[in-house]
Amino acid sequence: MVKTVIGIVGMPGAGKSVIREFLHKYGFPVIIMGDEVRAEAKRRNLEPTPENLGNIMLQIRSEEGPEAIARRCIPKIKTLDSPIVIVDGLRSLHEVREFRREFQKFKVIAIHASPKIRFERLLKRGRSDDPKDWETFYMRDQRELSVGIGEVIATADHMIVNEGSIVQLKRRFNQILEKVMKDE
Repeated sequence: MVKTVIGIVGMPGAGKSVIREFLHKYGFPVIIMGDEVRAEAKRRNLEPTPENLGNIMLQIRSEEGPEAIARRCIPKIKTLDSPIVIVDGLRSLHEVREFRREFQKFKVIAIHASPKIRFERLLKRGRSDDPKDWETFYMRDQRELSVGIGEVIATADHMIVNEGSIVQLKRRFNQILEKVMKDE
């Protein structure tokens, strides 16, 4: 079976978790790249604060290479008995290349929203690694951009601007998902 692997990319608060939940309801398995970083924090007995997770993310890439998180996810994807797998949380073109090396049917869908909207969403979400103030939010964005997330967004196969309702986001994502499935 040739798997179609769909990578989701977006800055924090762009709407990736909404899409992840939407796809999970349809039975698509989802691999969350950030879970690798959170698991590493747990192994190191560190609290999952924005600062700790950011530092661990950078350390893993520094020690194991810029595609390290992707490399950690690939065996998990291969064990899944599903023709379609979603990978949430791409951060660099190195990761995209690593996934494309392993999966001939790999597509990237970017979700974009303005910083103001993303910040408001993150404040409402309140996850342990979400910023509590603008300065922390800004620093997190800069860290994400330094890894290469902007390049992944800029070169994505498909782009969704998510500044409307959840219903609009799901509708637009569904349209793109259908297109991706037809192309494959």
